[in-house]
Amino acid sequence: MPIELEDLENIAHLARLHLSEEEKSEAASSMSNILKLIDQMQSVDTDNVTPLAHPLDSVQRLRDDEVTETNKRDALQKIAPETDQGLFLVPKVIE
Repeated sequence: MPIELEDLENIAHLARLHLSEEEKSEAASSMSNILKLIDQMQSVDTDNVTPLAHPLDSVQRLRDDEVTETNKRDALQKIAPETDQGLFLVPKVIE
């Protein structure tokens, strides 16, 4: 499906592009080639193809979820300006 020059001019206007006549014909040709490729890709039968999450059969090595630091909340709240029931209080910034 070749793209019409009028359609290209409308697209260029919407994209705020100023194209010369040479650029318009080159862009129309490129867009037509892209649309042909899309039509070709859509015509491929993919009914029996399993979707892939990744093209390679790789496994991610994950580490065990272990606690590596101790809870320091009480020590940090001792030096905080204001706390209430285990929460840090901060000044109101949005009214």
